Amino acid sequence: MSWHPQYRSSKFRHVYGKPASKEKCYDCVPITRSVHDNHFCAVNPHFIAVVTECAGGGAFLVIPVHQTGKLDPHYPRVCGHKGNVLDIKWNPFNDFVIASCSEDATVKIWDIPKHLLTRNITNAKKELLGHARRVGLIEWHPTANNILFSCGYDYKIMIWSLDTKETVIQNPVKIFDSHKDVILSMSFNMDGSLLATACRDRKIRIFEPQTGTVVQEASFKSHRVNKVLFLGNMKKLLSTGTSRWNNRQIVLWDQGDLSVPLLEEDLDGSSGLLFPFYDSDTNMLYVVSKGDGNIRYYEISMEKPYLNFLMEYRSHIPQKGIGAMPKRGLDVSACEIFRFYKLIPTKSLIEPVSMIVPRRSESYQEDIYPMTAGTQPALTSQEWLNGINKGPVLVSLRPGSGIVNSLPQFPEQKPSQKTTESNWYQNQEEWMPLEKIQKQSSVPDRKSQKKMERLQDDSQMRLSNGFDVFECPPPKTENELLQMFYRQQEEIRRLREVVSQRDVQIKQLELEIKNCHMDAGRY
Repeated sequence: MSWHPQYRSSKFRHVYGKPASKEKCYDCVPITRSVHDNHFCAVNPHFIAVVTECAGGGAFLVIPVHQTGKLDPHYPRVCGHKGNVLDIKWNPFNDFVIASCSEDATVKIWDIPKHLLTRNITNAKKELLGHARRVGLIEWHPTANNILFSCGYDYKIMIWSLDTKETVIQNPVKIFDSHKDVILSMSFNMDGSLLATACRDRKIRIFEPQTGTVVQEASFKSHRVNKVLFLGNMKKLLSTGTSRWNNRQIVLWDQGDLSVPLLEEDLDGSSGLLFPFYDSDTNMLYVVSKGDGNIRYYEISMEKPYLNFLMEYRSHIPQKGIGAMPKRGLDVSACEIFRFYKLIPTKSLIEPVSMIVPRRSESYQEDIYPMTAGTQPALTSQEWLNGINKGPVLVSLRPGSGIVNSLPQFPEQKPSQKTTESNWYQNQEEWMPLEKIQKQSSVPDRKSQKKMERLQDDSQMRLSNGFDVFECPPPKTENELLQMFYRQQEEIRRLREVVSQRDVQIKQLELEIKNCHMDAGRY
């Protein structure tokens, strides 16, 4: 029997990078000259924020995403820090709130107006004071609302709850002091139940952020780690850094056992830092090089060899920093699965680069756009501090669709408009008497009469929320009430998923019928 090489099929093997035209770039942007190893750029569907130069303190620009072209040299800035701004991050649940940290040892929260900026913003919404030295990293919790993490050069990680009326917060809710050197990077897993950090002492640590317990710790002599990243729900961890021979390196770890890496891959002998980005919807890993213009991208798999190289986007223009657009801001009509914003200080330019999956059809591609994280938090800050963990609230990227997997921030929810007939009658039962329903129905047939009689019998046995009194007695404690509430939300989530799937099938059938009519008309 002849030997055949293993063939691996992938829908993303032809992904290519498409740089924006000059008209769609951001020109004349004074990009910071700081040597700090951060992105210096944060993007959401409304704004692009970039750290800039400012005399006498730190500042950053907030530019509307659609305002491309040359930037006015007198464009307003956000300038309230006394030292250079080192990191900026948009609130994942509010596109008009951004956090910044600085060399002045403070973290500030800013409200960005929805209209175009007309003057400098100098007054922060909140100021967080606690670090003894400069603050180099900040990160929002991925599922809990108003929870912010900050890392300082005092080797401490501080957790802040912003659900307070105070404008100056001096007491963080938790402090981690397990590190013995500067923290270089931190990353959350999907539900925020684990936090991974990379430290200058060459150690990778995994924490339980609610307790501060160190779950795993690794120190690999042949790998000097710079950046660390959780790979979604794959229970794997990726780190970038350098090998003992000073080659740039990617290392893959099992998050449950950091004693030995699963994979080590040397890239090249360049000295620029490697920024990893992971898309959990497509299982694609992007590795962006600082100091050159290249973007490598891979597909991650659960089985060996784990890391499958796809392609490399090459550019002769080096980038200093990079920003990434959230999935909800992508152009799904163009089959765009990721978008970078490259900071090019030599040209004072911000260049968008779109990663495109080539498809002939112009219809919505369901297979490359699964449900993704939306803007609704899964938990309040107090729920998270009480030890509850929840996965992100998922939304569909299909134009016109809404949240389909939600744990609401507020208990009260508007009823879904797309309900079945039986659910409609059940909803009516809560506020309309049965006699009035019978009066509104004109000459009902036997089936509708039987349905009304059955509904009347059920209404005597059930509560207004549809639970049987004898099988599900009213909750006596707050704990039981919460359990019943979460159970009800899970049922609502499943029903919405069913409705969403039916909608997708209906639209696909409508599209097929339309295509058949068009083909028939041609002939």
